[in-house]
Amino acid sequence: MKKIEAYIKPHKLADVTRVMHKVPGLHGLSVLNVRGFGRGKGDGAKEMVHHEGFDYVPHLKVEAFCSDALAGQVVSAIESAAHTGLRGDGKIFVCSVEDAVRISTGERGEGAV
Repeated sequence: MKKIEAYIKPHKLADVTRVMHKVPGLHGLSVLNVRGFGRGKGDGAKEMVHHEGFDYVPHLKVEAFCSDALAGQVVSAIESAAHTGLRGDGKIFVCSVEDAVRISTGERGEGAV
């Protein structure tokens, strides 16, 4: 199993959600509000958030869990939907997941996702 973590611009969420709904076999995703900085450290970003002497840029973190076979398709879908061509579009990370447990049934592995 894989965990896909994508950090995207907030205005791209609808586009990313739309393409994720079209990926067969993907059963859900989570979206979290996050803020941070990258190489530019917020330089020139109009939407910066100032907190305790530091400037952060708001992003959304989109998380999805899927089978190994589906990971490439999920990453491609996010990449194409979140792309603007401008600096700060975001990043996508792919991590291995050892196990998953569905709390309500005790089911384990890919079936729990």
